[in-house]
Amino acid sequence: MRENSLHRKALQCLEATVGIESNRETLLPDLPCKREVKSLLTDFKDVIEIPYSPRLDGYVRVEDTAEKPSCVREGDRVRFQGPLKKLTQEASDLRFSLWGNQGFLYRFILYLLEKKHRIYNFHACGLYDDRKDELFVIIGGAGSGKTVYLLSGLAKGLKLFSTETVHFRMDESGVTWYMGSLIDNIRWGTLIHDFPRFLPNEKPPKKGEEWQKKIAVDLCAYKASTEELKNPKSVIILFPRIEEGRKGFHLYPLIDTRKVPKALFDNVSQKLTETVVLYDRLPILGFEEKVMAEARLESVTRLAHHNCVNRIATILSNPLDCWGDLLK
Repeated sequence: MRENSLHRKALQCLEATVGIESNRETLLPDLPCKREVKSLLTDFKDVIEIPYSPRLDGYVRVEDTAEKPSCVREGDRVRFQGPLKKLTQEASDLRFSLWGNQGFLYRFILYLLEKKHRIYNFHACGLYDDRKDELFVIIGGAGSGKTVYLLSGLAKGLKLFSTETVHFRMDESGVTWYMGSLIDNIRWGTLIHDFPRFLPNEKPPKKGEEWQKKIAVDLCAYKASTEELKNPKSVIILFPRIEEGRKGFHLYPLIDTRKVPKALFDNVSQKLTETVVLYDRLPILGFEEKVMAEARLESVTRLAHHNCVNRIATILSNPLDCWGDLLK
């Protein structure tokens, strides 16, 4: 592939910068990102196009060829080859693609944020009480109850700090939290039956399909007034399990100092280090390095013991009672 045949773009998410080049312009990511279920805007607050340069944090080269799909990584440079245009057209779920919100670039950005900038990333939603200077970090994977906490918290007057990824950095001056994504993928059924006040002005799916389909909901109108929180007065970290039919609100503080850092470490590591399959057929190994893992454990341990973290707990509840007395 001749150098002058390359098409190039570069982007920035938070502090991470990525250069992308391809022999097919149509294989480059669309910028600015659209509000849709597969968009990186459901992972990060902003995806900003910047000038391509030789001084970026990482680089991705995408070559559309007739060869078997492959991925080769050398440090902070990654090369994809194969019939990528065809794979894109035939994929069952474009969230798991090069540029999808569960795909390669999402995880590469998490890696660059951590390795280059020591910014760590919880799979969590964040809600902020500006009167108390109190941040709630609701940690968990799919089905744990993050969306219930997110929408019910906004309905109760909390401000949005992130829908999906909560970023933080530890340094000698303490902990800084960075605003994350402001768009959330929500099942139509959740909006129609439980939170109609957040329904967008769009045509819903056919009756019977509302629990199978999601929509990217823009919640920017509820965002917090500040995009960075430096040593807030109070941080409450919750690991919820929300189930229909469960009675009451049960909060169990995590007080074993051996278990708390591990719980935080496991969550921060999950999306970064897991293997993902792109286009239904191309496995991509997770990003992990020994030095990174050691630094990550040190950072979450410091966070767990920081004086602004007032409570770390697991919660068992139903959707209606999920906040218990936490907001009193």
